[in-house]
Amino acid sequence: MSDCVFCDIATGRSPASIVYQDETALAFMDIYPIHPGHTLVIPRVHIQDLAQCPLELAGQLFIASSRVAPAVVAATDAAGFNVWTANGKEAGQEVFHLHLHILPRFVGDTFGLRFPKGYPAAAPRSELEEMAAHIRQAAQR
Repeated sequence: MSDCVFCDIATGRSPASIVYQDETALAFMDIYPIHPGHTLVIPRVHIQDLAQCPLELAGQLFIASSRVAPAVVAATDAAGFNVWTANGKEAGQEVFHLHLHILPRFVGDTFGLRFPKGYPAAAPRSELEEMAAHIRQAAQR
C-alpha cells in the first residue's frame, strides 16, 4: 500500500529501529513509546487489522511476539508486559496496518485500560449462553 507508513518500514523505504525480523514479521521500536521498550510487531504484507488477517499469519505474528516480549522485559527490567492490538477506529487504531504492541509494564506505571464504573459485575449465565450462541453462529460464516 503506497500511503502506509508500516508498509514503508517493512520495505525499507522508511527508517525504523528494528529488533526482530523474519520472512513474515518485523518488530521495531514505537516512535511514540508509552514506556521505554514499547515495541510494535507487524506483518510484512499489508493487512488492515486482526479480523482480516489469515490465521496462519496471525499465528506467525504471535510467535514473533513471543520471541520479542521476553527480550523487551529483560532489556528494560520490566515487571511484566502486555501484548495488544486495536482493531478499528473506535478501538483506538490509528495506523490501519495490523500491529501488535508489546508494552513493558513497571510497578506503579500509570498506563492501563480503564474498566467502567460498576465493574466487575457478573453477567447472568443465560445472557452468557445467549451471547456465546451468537458468537458461535457468526464464527461459522
